Amino acid sequence: MKHWIPVILAALFISMSACDQDKKEKADDQEKAKAESESEMQKDVMSAELLWKLGRVNNVQLSPDGGHVLYGVTRYKLEENSGQNDLFKLNLETEDVTRLTTTEEASESGARWRPDGNKIGFLAPDENDDMQLWEMNPDGSDKRKISDIKNGIKGFEYAPDQTKVLYVKEVKMDKTANEVHEDLPKANARIIDNLMYRHWDEWHDYRYSHVFFADYDGKILRNHKDIMKGEKYDSPLNPWGGMEQITWNPNSDKIAYVCKKMSKKEYTLSTNSEIYLYDVKTEETKNLTKDGFEGYDRNPVYSPDGNYLAWESMEEDGFESDKNRIMVMNLETEDVTNMSKDFDYNAQGFSWSKDGKKMYFISGVHATQQIFELDVENNVINQITEGKHNYLNVNTAGDRLIGAKQSMALPTEIFAVDMEGKEKQLTHVNDEKLDKITLAHSEERWIETSDGKEMLVWVIYPPNFDKDKEYPALLYAQGGPQSAVSQFFSYRWNFQMMAANDYIVVAPNRRGLPSFGEDWNDQISGDYGGQNIKDYMTAINTVAKEDYVDEDRLGAVGASYGGYSVFYLAGKHPETFECFISHCGMFNLESQYGATEEYWFVNKDLGGPYWQEPKPKSYTEFSPHLYVDNWDTPIMIITGANDFRIPYTESLQAFNAAQLQDVPSKLLFFPEESHFVLQPQNSVLWHREFYGWLDKYLKK
Repeated sequence: MKHWIPVILAALFISMSACDQDKKEKADDQEKAKAESESEMQKDVMSAELLWKLGRVNNVQLSPDGGHVLYGVTRYKLEENSGQNDLFKLNLETEDVTRLTTTEEASESGARWRPDGNKIGFLAPDENDDMQLWEMNPDGSDKRKISDIKNGIKGFEYAPDQTKVLYVKEVKMDKTANEVHEDLPKANARIIDNLMYRHWDEWHDYRYSHVFFADYDGKILRNHKDIMKGEKYDSPLNPWGGMEQITWNPNSDKIAYVCKKMSKKEYTLSTNSEIYLYDVKTEETKNLTKDGFEGYDRNPVYSPDGNYLAWESMEEDGFESDKNRIMVMNLETEDVTNMSKDFDYNAQGFSWSKDGKKMYFISGVHATQQIFELDVENNVINQITEGKHNYLNVNTAGDRLIGAKQSMALPTEIFAVDMEGKEKQLTHVNDEKLDKITLAHSEERWIETSDGKEMLVWVIYPPNFDKDKEYPALLYAQGGPQSAVSQFFSYRWNFQMMAANDYIVVAPNRRGLPSFGEDWNDQISGDYGGQNIKDYMTAINTVAKEDYVDEDRLGAVGASYGGYSVFYLAGKHPETFECFISHCGMFNLESQYGATEEYWFVNKDLGGPYWQEPKPKSYTEFSPHLYVDNWDTPIMIITGANDFRIPYTESLQAFNAAQLQDVPSKLLFFPEESHFVLQPQNSVLWHREFYGWLDKYLKK
C-alpha cells in the first residue's frame, strides 16, 4: 500500500490548498462586501444642486408603427439659471436611444410623429424668437422650418391624412389702456371692469388662445383658418391645458376641442367646460356636451374607427376635484355611456387599443398611480399594474403598453408593461447620477384615525437610516387640498431631499385626498379645520411614538392648503411642534376669498362668500388668523409676488402677526415667482433657507 502514500499526500495537499483557497476567497469576499458597504455609506445624498442636474423626461409619443418612442429630456444649467429641452428616440426592439437634437441656444418641444412616420414635427424658435413648426427625419437629420406664423404658435397636431395641420395661436382681441387713450402712449395702467383680470400667475394679456388649421403639402402651411374667429374664449383652457384638449377625428374632417365659452364673472364662478366639434367642410361648430354635463369635460380621444369619442368628465359644476369619469359617446346616435359608473376612482389619460375594443387609462389607487384596462364592449375595468409608483401616461404598442413612470426614489423614466403587468425599464436618463447617491426609502403604513378609519401614511426614512438613533421628524401637509400624497418625484417638495437632511418624513393621505374613493376625497370641502387636521395629528403623534423619532423635535411644513394647515396648526397645536414652515398658505380666509380669482374653488371649498348668512364656519371657526394669539413657535413663511391663487398678502399678514408678537419668524419673498418656485437658482436658495430654518430649531 506504500505506493498509495504519495497519492494520498498529494490529495491531502490539494484538499488543504483548496481549503486555504476557500478561506482566502471567503476573506476576500468579506473584505469586498465591507468595502462596498463602506463605499455605500460614503455615497452622497440628494441635494438641491443635484436635483437640478437630473434630466426630466417629458412628452412621450409612440410612433405610428409602434416601434419607436419619441420623448424629450429637459436639463438645467444652474449657473445660467436656465434649462433646455432636447428630443430623443427610443427603438423598442433594440432599446437603443438616439439623440435627435443638440441645439445649445434653444429648446425643441411639443414633438409629434407625422402620421406616416417619415417625419417628426416639433416646436422651436425662428430667427425672430417666435415658436414655429419644424420637421426633421426620424434620425434627426434635415431640420426644416414648416410654418412662418406671426408671433408664433403654442402647439400643433397633424391631421391623420396629412393634408392639414391644426395649431394653437394667441389672438389679440382686447384694447390696452394706451390703445383706448392713444394720446397717452407712456401711461402705464390697466382699465378693469369685470373679473378674471388675472389668473394663477399672469395678468390677462388682452389675447385669447384659438385653434387654427392650415393646408399642409409636406413642405409648408397655407390657407390658415381660425375656427374660433371672433370668440373671446381660450382653447385649450388656461392656464394648464395643452394639446391633449384638441384632436382630429380619424377621417381628418372634424376637430374636437375643449373650451369654456364664458367670460368675466361667469367664467370665475364655473368649471363647466365643453367638448366642441368643428366640421372642416361645413365650418359649423357643435357642442357635444351641452345637456347633462355641468362640470369639467376635457381631453377628447377618438376610437380608431372614428365611431366613438371618449373624454374625461366631472359631474358637479364648480367642483374642480370631483370624480373624473370616463364618458364614451356613440357619434352616430350621440348616446353617451358613463363607463366608470361603478368605479370609485378617477380616470385620466385614455388610450384606445388598435381594434377599439379596449381602452387604457391611469387611475390613482391608495396614493399610487396605476394603469387600468377598460373592456369597452362589456364595460369591465381591470387593474394591470401594481406597486409603489406613479404611472403618468400610457400608450398602446401591440401586445404591450408604454408609459412614463416615477416614484419617490425614481425621477420619470419610460417603461414597457405587458398585459399581465410585468414591467421593464427602457430609459435610464438619470442612472449615472443616482448611482452615486444613497437614496431614502419610503414605507407604507396604515394608521387608525380618530374616527376609526384607516389612513395611509408614507414614512420616508433618511439614507443610511439607523433604527438605534433618534431623528427629528417632519409632518408634511399636502396642498390641493384634493391632491394625493402619491409616489411623485417632485422637484420642489422632494421627499428625498427632506430625508437626505436627516429627517423622518411623515406624509399622511389625510381626509380630502383622491385615490381612496369619493367619500374620502369629498369630506374636506367646507371642513378645512375639521377631520383632516385631526388626521394630521393622528399621523404625527403615532409615528412620534417610535423609538427612532425624537418627539421633542417635530416640525410641520406645507404649501398652499398645506401652508394653510401649518398656520392653523400653529394656532391650535403649538405644543406639538418646535418649528413651522408655511409656503403660500391661506391665513385670513375672508381676505383670501376677497382677493383670489377662481371663485368656483372658494365657493366650493370654503362654503361660499363670507358675507352670506348664515356665515360659513370656514370664516368663523377655521380661519388661522382667529388663533394667531396662540402663536409662540418659530415659523418661516414663503411666498411669491406673482401668486394670484393665494395672494402674497396672506403671507405678509401672517409674518407681520408673528413679528408683532415677538414670535421667532422669517419671511422669504420671491418677486418673480408665483405659487411655485420654478427658477433654478431661486429653488436652490429656497432649499438652503428651508433646511437652514429646520436645522436651527430641530437639530441638537
